[in-house]
Amino acid sequence: MASKSRARLNRQFDRLQRRIPDFAARWLERIRRPGARLIRIPLGILLVLGGIFSFLPVLGIWMLPLGLLLLALDLVFLQGPVNSAVVRGTRKLSTWRRARRDKKAGRDN
Repeated sequence: MASKSRARLNRQFDRLQRRIPDFAARWLERIRRPGARLIRIPLGILLVLGGIFSFLPVLGIWMLPLGLLLLALDLVFLQGPVNSAVVRGTRKLSTWRRARRDKKAGRDN
């Protein structure tokens, strides 16, 4: 079961890497390597904390899911919940975009 969650998490990261700029995708590829665990865990914790304090000027809510994704690579108990949240969030975002596009197309006609 853990390998199934790990495979799904890797697919989520692959999808994310295809959507972000090349320099960020290369950085994410390096941070995903098994040897980068000592960097990945503290970075994930810092991103989660930054996401919690997103009301401050420099920090943003985007940091929270990225931090949880990075932590889920190493913490097996987070893999299931993070995978579920990413899948649900992606579906809701697709539904919202589709509804927005359809609404916009209806106004143009």
